[in-house]
Amino acid sequence: MKWSEFFTSSVGKKLVMAFTGLFLISFLIVHVGINACVFADIYDDTDNGEMFNKAAHFMGASYVIRLMEIGLFIGILAHIVQGYMLEAQNRARRKQGYAVSMGSKGSAWYKKSMGLLGTLILLFLIVHISHFWVPSRITYETTLNQVSYNGREMHDVFSKMVDVFHNPIVVVLYLLGCFSLAWHLLHGFQSSFRSVGVHNKKWMALIKSVGVGFSIIVPTIFALMPISFYFDWVTK
Repeated sequence: MKWSEFFTSSVGKKLVMAFTGLFLISFLIVHVGINACVFADIYDDTDNGEMFNKAAHFMGASYVIRLMEIGLFIGILAHIVQGYMLEAQNRARRKQGYAVSMGSKGSAWYKKSMGLLGTLILLFLIVHISHFWVPSRITYETTLNQVSYNGREMHDVFSKMVDVFHNPIVVVLYLLGCFSLAWHLLHGFQSSFRSVGVHNKKWMALIKSVGVGFSIIVPTIFALMPISFYFDWVTK
């Protein structure tokens, strides 16, 4: 099979979705860890966003991380494109429908709505990138204040989060994005491992359990950030 045929075949599409999905899951672990630094302000009144700003500065100043960002965007794009191709393929197969309604015996609604959930996450990503990635990487000279820690200048992204998340519409939008992410992960986490060849019952039982925990904990931490800023639980 040629490489061009592999990427357009059903198996190839599923493998691309699986590997990019696993890559994005690893990114979520790093991202939620960095963002959780905003909560340091709850336990240390003198922090004022220092831990988060230092973590954000490290991510933006490291050439290795910047190169990995290119891979991240490529992974996101590949995941989106292949996801829509699989969704179109599945819809084409379902055009005739079933002779007898499956009722409650069919797949869970979120398994059949991965395309919709993925689209909602994509819209959320566009907004999220415009709020934080673009200002911290491109327009920082005019959109971000500077802060100094021990004589070291860096972007004050924490203050940007304070401003953004005091808008109730933005907070609701982010909560919807986290809600969509949770349901998308609930199926996508275990599905990615299954697609790359993990079929052992014991391993799959463990992966499903970890996937459920991951799909609850990570989106919840992400959701707590806009909520915490809006209600001034973390302030500057």
